[in-house]
Amino acid sequence: MSIYIANTGGTISMKRSNHGYVPAAGHLQELMNHNPVFHQPSMPKFFIREFDPLLDSANMCPEDWRRIAYDIRDHYEAFDGFVILHGTDTMAYTASALSFMLENLAKPVILTGSQIPLVEPRSDGVRNLVTSMQIAANETLPEVTLFFNDELLRGCRAVKANSEGFEAFASPNFPPLATAGIDIKLNRRLIRPLPENDESLTVQHPMDPDVGVLWLFPGITGTIARNFLRPPLKGVVILAFGVGNGPSHDREFLGALAEANQRGVVMVDCTQCWSGTVKLGSYATGKALAQAGVISGHDLTPEAALTKLFYLFGKGFDSEVVKQMMGQDLRGEMTVNFPGNLHQRPANSS
Repeated sequence: MSIYIANTGGTISMKRSNHGYVPAAGHLQELMNHNPVFHQPSMPKFFIREFDPLLDSANMCPEDWRRIAYDIRDHYEAFDGFVILHGTDTMAYTASALSFMLENLAKPVILTGSQIPLVEPRSDGVRNLVTSMQIAANETLPEVTLFFNDELLRGCRAVKANSEGFEAFASPNFPPLATAGIDIKLNRRLIRPLPENDESLTVQHPMDPDVGVLWLFPGITGTIARNFLRPPLKGVVILAFGVGNGPSHDREFLGALAEANQRGVVMVDCTQCWSGTVKLGSYATGKALAQAGVISGHDLTPEAALTKLFYLFGKGFDSEVVKQMMGQDLRGEMTVNFPGNLHQRPANSS
């Protein structure tokens, strides 16, 4: 088995300097070459490709998602799995975007990184990278995933949860696909099936950048909403209160939403809450948003909702088709009639 490691940058491959930690070309390869852990018989063969320049993930944009996706496509036939090293700040966005962009994916794509650089004695990078490599080489896992702190999360379900602890990521509305202790245990019933067709991997690009996120807050005015929703905006994730509620008595605010809806702006309601799902019919404050044209984002993370809008508008769909498809589960990003106990912990060892 052999895997392809794409080092896009981030903390894991940084080195010390007089100005703090900085990206350094060739540093990761040197560290891995001199660490016997990566050359044990149980480890797969690997090839490292380093992006130039190495990026801080806070600078990531859709063009970088394109570079990563096409890099995977260009090496897809030569390797059994792929590990993407990435900074933690926007890793959940990239994991969500790649989940949609990589169509007919039949091999593992795992994003990982670290909170402490690999060069440091207490780095979490060795454990994250070693386990990601082993999973990518040995498992039938036709998904984009994110591995951190002994948990393998579906990429389009992950959110960054902690800026200081090793448990940097969480999946509030969906259980881990695997956990790593003494053994790596996969919950196979949660893993998506292989593509039914024999079509090869394709990359959806471009991703349409004319989308955004509007965070509701007490006192938000119609003027603020109207200015935000102006052209060329095509789609917006509205981060609302509770189960999707908003200010139902503010006619100016609701009017701004209704005007945007008439222009074809797709407005997707997601909750500001850590976990849970949107239920627009539960309260009058939610029904008012629905009457203005807002649609439910169900239990989508903000990252998944936003990148799904990027993806669907990028395919050239009009607003009515995008509205329809935002309510469909495309990559396991939302819970739709999932059978059984969704939150059962992994049981099958690999």
